[in-house]
Amino acid sequence: MGVRDAASALLLGLLCLLHTWGARAVVEINMEDKVEAFLGDTTQITCMFKSDDFGGSGGLTIEWYYVKSSKDTQRIYSQDSLHSTVDKNTPYTDRITVNTTGTTGEVVLTIRDVQLSDDEVAFKCHVKIIGEKEAVGSTKLKVFKTPEDPTIQGVEKGISVSDEVTKIASCEVKNGYPKPKITWYRNNMPLHNTPDVVKVDHRITTQSTGLFSVNSDLNMKVEKKDKDAVFYCEVTFLVPGAEKMLESNSINITVFYPPTTVNLWVESPKGKIKEGDTVELRCASDGSSESQIFTIGSDIGPRLTMENVTRRDSNVYFCTVEDFENFVTLSTNNTVFVNYLDEVVIEPTGSVLVDWKKEFSATCNALSSLSTSTTWFKNGKEVEKGHHLNLKAVTYDTAGTYVCVVTVPESPGMQAHASLQLNVQGPPEMIEKQLNEKETNERELELTCHVRSFPTPNITWGTSNGKIISSSNHMTDVGAKSVAKVEVSITSNTTVFCNASNEFGKDSVTYVIKFTKHTTTPATTTTTISPTTITAANTTNNTSTSTNAAKPKSTVKAETPKPQEKVQKGSYGVVIAVIIICILLLAILGSVLYFLYKKGKICNRSGKKDFTKEKSSKDKIVVEMKSDNTEEAILLGVNGEKQLPNDQ
Repeated sequence: MGVRDAASALLLGLLCLLHTWGARAVVEINMEDKVEAFLGDTTQITCMFKSDDFGGSGGLTIEWYYVKSSKDTQRIYSQDSLHSTVDKNTPYTDRITVNTTGTTGEVVLTIRDVQLSDDEVAFKCHVKIIGEKEAVGSTKLKVFKTPEDPTIQGVEKGISVSDEVTKIASCEVKNGYPKPKITWYRNNMPLHNTPDVVKVDHRITTQSTGLFSVNSDLNMKVEKKDKDAVFYCEVTFLVPGAEKMLESNSINITVFYPPTTVNLWVESPKGKIKEGDTVELRCASDGSSESQIFTIGSDIGPRLTMENVTRRDSNVYFCTVEDFENFVTLSTNNTVFVNYLDEVVIEPTGSVLVDWKKEFSATCNALSSLSTSTTWFKNGKEVEKGHHLNLKAVTYDTAGTYVCVVTVPESPGMQAHASLQLNVQGPPEMIEKQLNEKETNERELELTCHVRSFPTPNITWGTSNGKIISSSNHMTDVGAKSVAKVEVSITSNTTVFCNASNEFGKDSVTYVIKFTKHTTTPATTTTTISPTTITAANTTNNTSTSTNAAKPKSTVKAETPKPQEKVQKGSYGVVIAVIIICILLLAILGSVLYFLYKKGKICNRSGKKDFTKEKSSKDKIVVEMKSDNTEEAILLGVNGEKQLPNDQ
């Protein structure tokens, strides 16, 4: 309402001016020829007008009309100085609005939800001043709809080369507006109708929605070169202000044509063929007819597989192709040669015995269809190249297993080998040094003697005084190695000989053994015995005391030993036993003297000392034994003071 009132006020003002000036108005209108819009969008049509004098005697009126044809014209909007009205019961009653842009002499018609029926409709703007001639402007509306992506489909079966034009593919594009166009391409080159060569058929369908769909068939006279050709279709269509293009996917077609050549080759293995391989032969022609039949040897088919071939499979193989539809027969052949490598032959063979320090030679050969290379190995290490093995002044180190390996450089994997066992016979050879010194404090010593010899030697052990200790003969390894061991009793410095001999000679090794005795330093042992346990110690623990005293640098406290306690004997047991007996005798003597004293038999004088008041459990007798074979017994009082025996 605000816009409408403003427009009315504007027109009223212009009318007043015209009447005030009383001038004759001349109105001019400027509009675009056409306006373009996508289906369903909103579009605007602008009517711009101007007048030399708006102050004349009449008012200003504006009207909009749509024109589809001379018979289909209708007003859709009107406006004067007082009112503005959208006409009812028109195709645009509910889809248009009219307003000004704020610029004097400009009015805009807005059309919502553009439809296909709006296409090519002219919208006219009428502007007039009362009493004067009206001015009319017109704009045509163009409507567009982008089509769907095109689809292409080739014929399902193959096409034979012939002089006839045959359908090879079809293309379809749907729901476009205005009508889209289809163009065919082969290898990026457009195809056009050409008599007896290319024929393109287009069919346009109008959908119920008013949109257009286009179908196109491509028909061609197919040639052999078309087997590798790429075909696709292109759709061009209009959009507001431009022309656009969409391409379909690319397709190939299957072309059948008669063969002109045929080939036969070895598909696998690549390179030289050798015995044991699986060989695959393949045959193919340059034709592409469904009626072709291949034959290789006696097998029907384009492939022939032979497993685990031998030299007997070497032959000339033929392949034949027959095209019954085109009445063509072609043949070719290929030679297959299977290479071989025979077993290795070594001369001399088996196990060979060679004299020590003598020369030895052997040969190795293997028959092959290709050039070979020969290498000799021992213990995995290369020792010589070539067919001949030459060894000079053989030793026991030379003995062992020699392997001859024959290979074919042109064909990796072709390999054969054989082995030769070489034994060397000769005099014994000691592995240890001729003179060996050993120092030991053990009374039993094991000695080992290693000898290399073939045949196995006789090994004996002896001493410097000519005594034979032991003889042994143990072969432990091929290659002339023997091992002998002996246990020797050692009481002093001695010399032991290991002698080995066989029919070719003898050898020996000497062991100088220095014997060292054990040296120990005696230690002081102190034994403390309680008076209350003297008798028990005397009767049950003499052995234990002796054993403890025998240990150097150790102290033993003999208190109340258990009856079943285990003890060890020592070198000082006798001395300890004598000392204990003496202590017991002194104890008995002391007891007797004390008894007599109590009875007044001796020392009957006043001031006598009462020994019964002292605790006997605290009285101890300490005996100190020294390792220098001198003993001194000292009785200690209850206060720990030393007293001589005669002081008691």
